[in-house]
Amino acid sequence: MAQELKSILATDCGSTTTKAILIEKIDGVYRLIVRGEAPTTVEAPFDDVTKGVLNAVEEVEDLVHLKGDKKRKILEDEKIVVPQKGAIGVDAYVSTSSAGGGLQMMVAGVVKSMTAESAERAALGAGAIVMDVLASNDKRLPHQQIERIRHLRPDMILLSGGIDGGTTKHVAELAEIVSAADPKPRLGSDYRLPVIFAGNVKAREFVKQNLDDKTDLIITENIRPVLERENLGPARDKIHDLFMEHVMAQAPGYKKLMSWTLTETSKGEMKQIPIMPTPGAVGNIMKTIAKSEKIDVIGVDIGGATTDIFSVFTKSQIFNRTVSANLGMSYSISNVLASTGIDNIMRWVPFNIPEKQLRNMIKNKMIRPTTIPFLMEELILEQAIAKEALRLAFEQHKEFAVTLKGTQKESEIADAFAQKISGQTIVDMMSLDILVGSGGVLSHAPRRNQAAMMLIDGFLPEGVTRLAVDSIFMMPQLGVLATINEKAAKEVFEKDCLIHLGTCIAPKGKYKEGKTALNVKIELPDSVFEEDIKFGEIVLLKLGVGQKAKAYLKPLAGLDLGAGRNSEINTEISGGVVGIVIDTRGREIYFDDILNKETMRLHLPSDNSERIKALKKWMRAFQVYPNDKLI
Repeated sequence: MAQELKSILATDCGSTTTKAILIEKIDGVYRLIVRGEAPTTVEAPFDDVTKGVLNAVEEVEDLVHLKGDKKRKILEDEKIVVPQKGAIGVDAYVSTSSAGGGLQMMVAGVVKSMTAESAERAALGAGAIVMDVLASNDKRLPHQQIERIRHLRPDMILLSGGIDGGTTKHVAELAEIVSAADPKPRLGSDYRLPVIFAGNVKAREFVKQNLDDKTDLIITENIRPVLERENLGPARDKIHDLFMEHVMAQAPGYKKLMSWTLTETSKGEMKQIPIMPTPGAVGNIMKTIAKSEKIDVIGVDIGGATTDIFSVFTKSQIFNRTVSANLGMSYSISNVLASTGIDNIMRWVPFNIPEKQLRNMIKNKMIRPTTIPFLMEELILEQAIAKEALRLAFEQHKEFAVTLKGTQKESEIADAFAQKISGQTIVDMMSLDILVGSGGVLSHAPRRNQAAMMLIDGFLPEGVTRLAVDSIFMMPQLGVLATINEKAAKEVFEKDCLIHLGTCIAPKGKYKEGKTALNVKIELPDSVFEEDIKFGEIVLLKLGVGQKAKAYLKPLAGLDLGAGRNSEINTEISGGVVGIVIDTRGREIYFDDILNKETMRLHLPSDNSERIKALKKWMRAFQVYPNDKLI
């Protein structure tokens, strides 16, 4: 058992910036005190990640002093003091890292859509960037797979394949390919590349014969012991261990940093706290909140180069993470255009603009990634692109977060003769409790109403869904903190990390022009809102942070709010800085030519002038760009 923690320092060493937060227990509740940041120093000329950490912590000290606590110090002799002694030091120091490119992995499995996909889920859930997925049936010749491993130089390889007791032929072939590649690690030249084998137990001896002499081979439990069940935990744990032992140990200054991440046990002994990959830590706080509150959660981090989506769904609390490596708002913004097409971006823009001008704006953002919109037109265009980046990343996530392929689902008697093959998405927007957004375009939108609009238009929540954004992107630090003190992580997450935007009420069903979609009665703190709302409307009601309201909602015209078509629900809804958003714009299934599949889409008028008119009406109702002549 750990000692009671009264002060905690947590850092996140990012690729460009190192962020530090100080958490203290005040009147029995853990709260964020201050946050500091400094440039990351893992690269030349410093080549020592601890320099950036010390600079960020010095800023934390300065901010604490500005608050009046002149005696409070954390550093002594250029080192973080753990445990706290008087007014010096902290009781625990934890850290995450994505500096130096984060954790980069390759995974391999026998069948691309089964064991290889399970291996990919294990790696992504551990916070890795999956550089490539090798499989016996991926249509590449052995020499092409060998060349691919040599070219990419991953930090580690996860090798899987076969159910326990099954055939070993294809697993053996994959082991031979890895052996023939004789891969060298990306960082460091004096150690062997870690390879984790999490496949058929019958193949372990053959894998040892091929890889033991050339790699640092670690054998753990099969990630797919039977077709009907995944066992990702042991492989994820090994990935975390090897990330610390090999990848972090090779990066400049990390050995010193690893010696600092400590907490004191109840016996007065010092215990080391492993550094976690930043995405893995974000996933950990998502899982922690979902488990403690027994809710379904989606989180998104939209950055300049990538968009990460995290989800926890079903009673089994199944966690999934995807990385859309080509969808971002600066370095990858041109890829968003290429992936979705000009028409899908323009459908969110409430004015006419020449295609050439839009393309120039996107290219300028790509070559000048640190710029921010100056004109209102630029802000509207950037947020239109963000909606498409979120939509595409979420479509990729839904395709990945599925029931296990290769197995058959249990059927009810009614459909005993129509048994369906598994592989269907487990993402259920109707059961989603909270949608959390982070990343510059969401967290730093000029108005919180704009962040709410982007989340609703990008994800199309259904039923009753709470919306929130991460105020200063402290989820990574809270994720690693949850491994030693879950209470502290949850309290700071709820009170200081999340900015609650409010609640979205959106019935699911086909758009029906001119008809009433929803009977609404909401008992607000100082009034009662009661109205019949037609299709194609956005209604915004004020309900502040921490306030609750009773809602009586009756969907009409075949719509559904979670209780079935045309079935009334009575529920309590939460407020936020935006309030309550009632969305009756309708959701419709359409065939996306770019994605080459059917997907869910917001109903928008096909006529250009009508579309612009509708967008302007909704934006005024959302109060996203107030008093602007464009709207």
